Amino acid sequence: MTHLDRQLDEIGWKIVAELQQDARISYAELARRVNLSTPTVMERVRRLEQCGIITGYHAEIDLAKVGLPVVAFVGVNVVGEMVKRFATFAQQRPEVMECHRVSGAECFVLKVAVGSVADLEGLLDSFVPYVSIRTSVVLSSPLQHANILKPETPSRSNFPCEIRKQSDDSQYFRKNAQMA
Repeated sequence: MTHLDRQLDEIGWKIVAELQQDARISYAELARRVNLSTPTVMERVRRLEQCGIITGYHAEIDLAKVGLPVVAFVGVNVVGEMVKRFATFAQQRPEVMECHRVSGAECFVLKVAVGSVADLEGLLDSFVPYVSIRTSVVLSSPLQHANILKPETPSRSNFPCEIRKQSDDSQYFRKNAQMA
């Protein structure tokens, strides 16, 4: 049994699942949900952080509400020494939310967020000295973030949550199912 296996036993996976659902949950509530004492849960979370399983806690931001309603994925193709230069260039652009080095038709796939289609055009024009590009604008995102599940879990559909449709704004969201 490895160090990581000890951290991710059944209780470890339950803690990870709960924190993915609500990273702001109190230690006392988390302890209640996983049936441990509060000090024990605090120590287990600390160990999950120390060994790098939990790498941070982040707020999810509504991009449209902060003035960035246009989201696109940009496939980028570069050659030779331009690979490192483009990676550095992408990291310096505030519009670039994610930059992934990939195999296949492109060298990189970027996720970008901008205020308008004109802003997207300007961003893409700034890539021209470096690359050839392929762009897909996001029309909707039925699943923006999925939880990491224990590997033995055969399907996300077996995870203890359900997809419900909000009637007020037609957005999909996950909600904990009540265990009966």
